[in-house]
Amino acid sequence: MSASHWTNLTLHLEESLTNALGHYLDNWRRNATAADNALDKTLAEENFRNVIWYLAVMIGMFAFIIVAMLVSTVKSKRTEHSNDPYHQYIKEDWTAQLQQGDVITNFAAI
Repeated sequence: MSASHWTNLTLHLEESLTNALGHYLDNWRRNATAADNALDKTLAEENFRNVIWYLAVMIGMFAFIIVAMLVSTVKSKRTEHSNDPYHQYIKEDWTAQLQQGDVITNFAAI
């Protein structure tokens, strides 16, 4: 065998192995990509379902808190339940000041 024959054999063997390895890796990548795409699709659907539940719970909690605040504010503003001493003090203080006839309004005259 001559040296050129071995060179051709080496080049031919290198080309054959490179093609075989390239073909194997391409097939493996296609299979892995298909599996990854299927997994990503499943995870995206599951995550979307979880996001919807999360938003529903958060909006529900927010609505409950807002309604509770509104109800408590309206309930505390009713005059039927305003018999506490602090409210009576404020009410009497303001009405007493308005009823006084001899209130000095010009402080510079003092």
